This record gives sequence, structure tokens and C-alpha cells, in this order.
Amino acid sequence: MAHDSEDRGIPGDVRWLTAGQRLVWMDMFRVLTRLPAALDAQLERDSGLTFFEYHVLALLSEVPGHTLRLSRVAQLISSSLSRLSNVVKRLEARGLVRREPDPDDGRATRAVLTDAGMATVEQAAPGHVANVRDLIIDALDDAQLEALRVAHQQILTRLDPVAITRPEWLET
Repeated sequence: MAHDSEDRGIPGDVRWLTAGQRLVWMDMFRVLTRLPAALDAQLERDSGLTFFEYHVLALLSEVPGHTLRLSRVAQLISSSLSRLSNVVKRLEARGLVRREPDPDDGRATRAVLTDAGMATVEQAAPGHVANVRDLIIDALDDAQLEALRVAHQQILTRLDPVAITRPEWLET
């Protein structure tokens, strides 16, 4: 087998996944691909928002002054600035956010949640939370939830070692 793998350009020292590890990875892959679609479907059906749009609005609703520099929003939601800018343009066209120059740095732009944006996120939040509870939280007992939190933290330590995607206002 090693000879065949090397013939195909695969190094012989690859640490292949065991059957159990492969199952864990494939289950995670399934969650990573199915969960966004399920979150999108509920939010679009009930609130006319995508999960990405909801996440932007919810993030702004949680910060003091409901205002955050776009570059920081992009970091927090692991988005490119160009993708975020397009989404903010759509939200701005709907009157849910407005953009303004950052008074601390005129080259930067801040997103500001409008009253209509706050009303929208407040209307959407109960259904979204119920969906998250149904899909994830209520599917696990307290010990499983804690194990999942710990596992996520260990993975995030490798994906985001300086915790750039962790909102400052979240409790530890």
C-alpha cells in the first residue's frame, strides 16, 4: 500500500485517520455543512434574514452604542471585508444599519445598528434561539454541552490562537 500511495504522490509518513477518527471527522463535516443551511432556512422563513445577516445585526446589538468598526465585525464573524461590505450594503438599503466614518480613524468605516435594525434582531432572536435550542442545545445533556464547549475551545486554540474571533464582551 505504501508503494501505491507513493506512486500517487502521497508521502509514506502520512498519519492517516483511524476508522473512529474518520467517523468523527465525517460527522463534524456533516454538522459544518448542514447546520448553516438549517439556520439560514429558519431565519429566512421567519425573518427574511440570512444567518450571516442576522449574525451581523446580533453582533451590533450587543456592543455599546450598537456601533463597531467594519474590520472588527469581519474579524469576529470570520468574514472577508469585501463580503461583509456587500452584506452591510444590503442591510443599509433595508434601513437596518448605516455606515459612518470612524471618528478615531477617518480611513475606517463603522457599522451602526439603526432602530429598525434593533427591532429586526429583537423580532428574529426568539425564533433563532428556539432553532439553536432545538438543533443543538436540547439534543445534548449538560455534560455533553460542557464537553462540546471544551472541544470547541481546544480546536479554536489551533484555528484562532490569539482569539481574534472572540467577542470581548463574552464571559469566559
